Amino acid sequence: MDHTDLFSAVAATGKALAHGKRLEILLLLAQAERPVQELADAAQLKLTTASAHLQVLRQAGLVAARNEGTKIFYRLAGDDVAALTSLLCRVADAHRAEVEATRRAHLDDTDLRMVGRDELMAAATSGRAMVLDVRPADEYAAGHIPGAVSVPLEELADRLAEIPEDTEVVAYCRGRYCVMSYDAVRLLTANGRDAALLEEGILEWRSAGLPVTA
Repeated sequence: MDHTDLFSAVAATGKALAHGKRLEILLLLAQAERPVQELADAAQLKLTTASAHLQVLRQAGLVAARNEGTKIFYRLAGDDVAALTSLLCRVADAHRAEVEATRRAHLDDTDLRMVGRDELMAAATSGRAMVLDVRPADEYAAGHIPGAVSVPLEELADRLAEIPEDTEVVAYCRGRYCVMSYDAVRLLTANGRDAALLEEGILEWRSAGLPVTA
């Protein structure tokens, strides 16, 4: 039996993922449902270009849409799409040296202390650490690590007084390629806080089946 048609149908999903901006859009939608204009702004795309990418993703069954007045809101078609996005990034990191090299150049972590999931959960449960979500407030509201405190990166410098000086702080953001938590940890460290970076973000946390609070 010739399975060409079947494999071609499956491959169409992979083809929809074969663009950096479409992966970025999926990462943004893994945080929260968004209108087209907001997605375009966040991904630094023209509205028409963002709409074209969204149509490709929608035709592949990776995103869904709803109308609200004059706006169109997009969301991931399911949690499995978030897991697929996370897995694709992990596989690329593990098997393509240029991906890891580019990630390290973009996200220089040589001066930062990293914390894994197990260490974070143990420290947070015991009260030894404050978990800091530095994403925009609407993304925090849509889903965050239980017990995490929301202080968006753009507000952090003005809200340093809310960050204790005698408690370890672990910051996280959208995913493994998100620069916000890196910037937050550097800012906190420069201001005398004992700050560390969660190795991964909410995308990987959710994809691992760990609890998320909305």
